[in-house]
Amino acid sequence: MPPPKPEELKNLRESFRAKKQACFILGASGETGKELLAEILKQQIFSRVTLIGRRKLDLEEPLYSSVKQEVVDFEKLDESSAAFQGHDVGFCCLGTTRGKAGAAGFVRVDRDYIQHSAELAKAGGCRHFVLQSTKGADASSSFLYLRVKGEAESRVEAVGFDRCSIFRPAVLLCDRRESRPGEWVTRKVLGAVAYVCPTLYSVPTVTVARAMVNNVVMPGPDNRKVEILENADIHALGNVK
Repeated sequence: MPPPKPEELKNLRESFRAKKQACFILGASGETGKELLAEILKQQIFSRVTLIGRRKLDLEEPLYSSVKQEVVDFEKLDESSAAFQGHDVGFCCLGTTRGKAGAAGFVRVDRDYIQHSAELAKAGGCRHFVLQSTKGADASSSFLYLRVKGEAESRVEAVGFDRCSIFRPAVLLCDRRESRPGEWVTRKVLGAVAYVCPTLYSVPTVTVARAMVNNVVMPGPDNRKVEILENADIHALGNVK
């Protein structure tokens, strides 16, 4: 589906806003999650916004005064099923790294936590689930990262939401507060490449976030419950303001 024109998007936002829907965000402390929260509040398309995470975030600015926060233990997620109830849309930017959590921890967070959260969200009434995955995600890949991301996609699809939007961004361009070895050089190189081939190897986190929000206000694809947005699609949709 081609991205809407700005005037069309404006009308879609107004129509969506009138429905007074509620949403939750998983992974709001991450780079994409932070941009997503800011974009959602900027557009004011939801009547209620809830952050679900393992700790409360420090949100002191007036912009965030209406945001509700639910603290959960992902190892005992069933005990916090109430946190997932009453939301129409769920955004998932949850994730860690193998370097930070180890191989087993990475699998647990990026696949198992996501699957369990999706199941609780569906049981709680969520109709549209928006998942941040990655370019090249493939459940049959020999690479752990891509395989786990692909498995997470498959498991979320199997939950059976009315609509499931899977985003597969390439390398994310952002200014991380947390420095990782080699990332600074990578961002600089890819930032330069982006001037020549903007949709090929990278995408700014703010573009991913805006694409996610724009996607939600648009009608879903005909006769398909699951849609996959590759890096070029994310650029096209995220650059419409």
